Amino acid sequence: MTAYTYVLRCSDGTFYAGSTKHLEDRIEAHHQGLGSDYTTNRRPLQLIWWAEFSRIDEAFALEKQIQGWSHAKRLAFIEGGWVAIKGWSARERALRGSK
Repeated sequence: MTAYTYVLRCSDGTFYAGSTKHLEDRIEAHHQGLGSDYTTNRRPLQLIWWAEFSRIDEAFALEKQIQGWSHAKRLAFIEGGWVAIKGWSARERALRGSK
């Protein structure tokens, strides 16, 4: 069974991360205002990133990881993948002056 983690760009510029077994159906539900409370009032939405997994628990784990990231980190990941956020937390600590 294929599963997906996906990121939507909302009309207010925020990002929404989700996971599903049926990507096209889930995106359509979001477009109709049925996908989640968060996206209902932030339409139109744009699918800007997705990844495919063999198991839904893997997709769900990445969804939760992305949801814990800042907007800036999500944007860096969307634009540059894992390489773009490698060491991200260390960089953030360095910018704040702590080690």
